[in-house]
Amino acid sequence: MAPTVEISHLSFTYPGIDGRPPPGAPPLIEDVCFSLDAGQRCLLLGSNGAGKTTILKILGGKHMVDPSMVRVLGRSAFHDTALTSSGDLCYLGGEWRRDVAFAGYQVNIQMDISAEKMIFGVAGVDPKRRDELIKILDIDLAWRMHKASDGQRRRVQICMGLLKAFKVLLLDEITVDLDVLARSNLLTYLKKECEERGATIIYATHIFDGLDDWPTHIVYIAHGKLQLALPLEKVKEMSQLSLMRTVESWLRKERDEDRRRRKERKEKGLPEFDMVAEGSRVIGDPAKSAARVVNNGWAAGRLTSTIAGEENFVFSSNSVLRQ
Repeated sequence: MAPTVEISHLSFTYPGIDGRPPPGAPPLIEDVCFSLDAGQRCLLLGSNGAGKTTILKILGGKHMVDPSMVRVLGRSAFHDTALTSSGDLCYLGGEWRRDVAFAGYQVNIQMDISAEKMIFGVAGVDPKRRDELIKILDIDLAWRMHKASDGQRRRVQICMGLLKAFKVLLLDEITVDLDVLARSNLLTYLKKECEERGATIIYATHIFDGLDDWPTHIVYIAHGKLQLALPLEKVKEMSQLSLMRTVESWLRKERDEDRRRRKERKEKGLPEFDMVAEGSRVIGDPAKSAARVVNNGWAAGRLTSTIAGEENFVFSSNSVLRQ
């Protein structure tokens, strides 16, 4: 049987203002490979900025990569939109937000609407599954979203995301606002989904309480590169340490190596950190003062350039940048 999730030599760099990676920008994700079968539960681990969220978003079809690099249920998540629209592939992560023009793009969901109207407004779901999720997450259907706490809004978000019987579930720090009981109940429910329905789950988190026997697999990413992808029982450190202490030892070793490299760069007269102009392009001869970073002076909520003297023009990914 083919894997439900398959990543093969995945490399990815965020595009600049014109839709292409800035010249010389190093890949954020580089040559990552791993696969998961039906029924498996994977913890995606790594320090802040390691690339976990980017990997989950790519798997969730939110960033375009070559179809051969990422396959979910044998299909390309970005190019085959039926994967997400059907509910077979579900992504839950970050803050629960809605798009608002010229307001920094997104604001938290705080509408004056009841939890009941939001949950029961999702069509095509199994009423028994919906009732079970409401009970597990202990949701009061009378909650008003603009008055609910962060944890209460998070419960409604999770409930709505899980209403359809997914085949692959991607979770990015989704339990951060939940209390101990709600988190424990949710993890038990998700484990049952894998064991009884053969669902596949990838869960990125920094909270390891109660997770020692939850995952079947561990994937560890550092600086966008795969460090480890193994079944839980084959992670040798786990025989002596808890999951949290194991991950802590990996991250401490990673931090110490980073500090050593920065020290060596400083001793050579180089900047400790690489200078990266993200989301921009550099035009002109870098050896001359005319070289500058161009991003059209773009800023959220502005219709005109923020660069004094610049015209309000836009670089298109379909046009050629002329110097």
